[in-house]
Amino acid sequence: MASKTDYLEGAIIDHVLRNTALTSPTTVYVSLHSAAVSDDGTGAELAVSNGYVRQSCAFDAPHATLGTTQNTSAVTFTASGGAWSAATHFAIWDASAAGNMLYHAALDASRTAGDGDSITFAIGDLDLSEA
Repeated sequence: MASKTDYLEGAIIDHVLRNTALTSPTTVYVSLHSAAVSDDGTGAELAVSNGYVRQSCAFDAPHATLGTTQNTSAVTFTASGGAWSAATHFAIWDASAAGNMLYHAALDASRTAGDGDSITFAIGDLDLSEA
């Protein structure tokens, strides 16, 4: 399960307890990281080269009693022009570049992509929790 970032935790507190509007992003994006990601939103995202870019993703409605959600479509990253560093973590963002990190987690296993290879997360592979 993924952890919320400090940014998202603060935004939720402001929204629920301080009557501060929280605007939901129209689209959220998945990023891959070559090292652990911190709650402060820092971590070694793969370099934007050899075809790497964040990928858009949608999630289902939260499970009523568990407070969990999962991706509703496959998310595919494809290397082109060269290999990428091994991905060990992922994060969810509110923008395709820069922006605010919302959630982060370690992958179950390290994933690598050589030139022309893809890293794919099947439907339900990306789990997020409010618990």
